[in-house]
Amino acid sequence: MIRKALAGAAFAFLIAGGPAAADVTVHMLHVSVAGQPVWSKVAEEYNKAHPGVKVVVEYLENEAFKAKLPTLLQSNDKPNIIYSWAGGVMKAQIEAGYIEDISAAKADFEKTIYPAPLNAYVVDGKLYGIPNELSQVGFFYNKALMQKAGVDPASMADWDGFLAAVKKIKAAGITPIIMGGGEKWPMHFYWSYLVMRLGGSSVLNDAEAGKDGFKNPVFAEAGKKLKELSDLQPYQEGWLSTLFPASGGMFGDQKGALDLMGNWVLNTQKENAADGKGLAMDQIGFAPFPSLPGGKGKVTDTLGGVQGFLVTKGSPPEAVDFLKFLETAEQQKEAATIGAYIPAVKGTDAFITNPMVAAIAKSVATSTWHQNFFDQDLGPAVGRVVNDMSVAIAAGESSPEDAAAAIQEAWDQR
Repeated sequence: MIRKALAGAAFAFLIAGGPAAADVTVHMLHVSVAGQPVWSKVAEEYNKAHPGVKVVVEYLENEAFKAKLPTLLQSNDKPNIIYSWAGGVMKAQIEAGYIEDISAAKADFEKTIYPAPLNAYVVDGKLYGIPNELSQVGFFYNKALMQKAGVDPASMADWDGFLAAVKKIKAAGITPIIMGGGEKWPMHFYWSYLVMRLGGSSVLNDAEAGKDGFKNPVFAEAGKKLKELSDLQPYQEGWLSTLFPASGGMFGDQKGALDLMGNWVLNTQKENAADGKGLAMDQIGFAPFPSLPGGKGKVTDTLGGVQGFLVTKGSPPEAVDFLKFLETAEQQKEAATIGAYIPAVKGTDAFITNPMVAAIAKSVATSTWHQNFFDQDLGPAVGRVVNDMSVAIAAGESSPEDAAAAIQEAWDQR
């Protein structure tokens, strides 16, 4: 696997300079298993076309990236281009003075990138990064296991139908839901979607604006719904310590029927399956998160990301130039064609050949409200508590009300 191949060298650039033949070395650090081979090829093409410049693309596992990035950003050997989920974490990095204002290149990026995703990287009128990929979180399901359990995915359209499906899958001797609780953020997808379905598009904005904050009953009610699901014990044994890559492999190994995850799981389940192949694409289905009776949200409201890249302060101009090279339909064609991710670049939809990826791309494009991941949108301090409390509710370690209060406290102290 790519992760294993790079594990020993992920930070080699911090202690060893670039090749002597290169006048300028640009280091790009990211977390995407699917993106690594694509971006490495783009870097090779760029390097050939730009003698004297060496772009090095480095992968680091998600949680290790998040843990080590703050220290890296304060060092004298920080990477020049870093992966970003935008939102509050990006804003905190900007406020700390770690990120370069690249507004001078905005007109160039506007020619190739869709407007809405690009706007996610604009803060106070200034452009600080560029989106590379779009994602949506939803229920990926194993068609064969669902059929074995006698569950029609369409029956999960509302919350009661979803809970009934979970019970039916479990009664058939199949683990209903795969969960990577060891990294916590996978569980926050449930709490986030429940907040969205209950409170609608204004609830999070109102909380951030100080209108009742997280004291709004919606946040505790979302926790109650999560507890209602978790009380059914739908997750695999050991879910509290299961890390995300392993959870993807479990889905690929057919050890559970459902996985509430972003579309990147299509690659993760394959990369981490025991046979390195996982489920074939035609064996996987996709369903939106269910609606909730009386809720203000719509089933067409989506949770996902606008992942991209930031340029760190003091980086050479070649870093921005490489991103211009990367963010073109020509260079994003392979990613779209193989289904590595959904590019944020104009014209790439024509290259998407995987029917499921195409359907998800259409879903994001037609979404009535596309909400960035809560743990990223709310900033690092609050987002961490959201993740912690989501797991605490599911594990029976916190009441929904106490969890909402803890998030409010974190928001007040940020």
